[in-house]
Amino acid sequence: MTAYVIAHLRDPEEMHPEVLEYMERIQSTMDPYSGRFVVHGGPVDVREGTWPGSVIMLEFPLRQSARDWYESAAYQAILPLRADHLEGEVVIVEGVGPDHDSAAMAAELRKSLGQPATS
Repeated sequence: MTAYVIAHLRDPEEMHPEVLEYMERIQSTMDPYSGRFVVHGGPVDVREGTWPGSVIMLEFPLRQSARDWYESAAYQAILPLRADHLEGEVVIVEGVGPDHDSAAMAAELRKSLGQPATS
């Protein structure tokens, strides 16, 4: 199942040269794991709550591919270039298939919680 690495990074007061080096080198660390950028910064249209910063989303063919990339020696070598200068969170999450049905998922959750089905 496709997996995504999602980063919410706070905007720095100034761009540190090491962050630019990180940006220059990251793709080569992703290539062996078939990773690609899906979202890389850009304007954020906040509709609920607050969102100080940028969104970066990477796509990998499998959750294990994303984990292997993140834990790879190549990525770990460049990680401090970003992490030492940008605050934020990074998560790995598995996507859903083309047949995903949120109503069916809700029905299963209701059943597991002992709640009555809706009509």
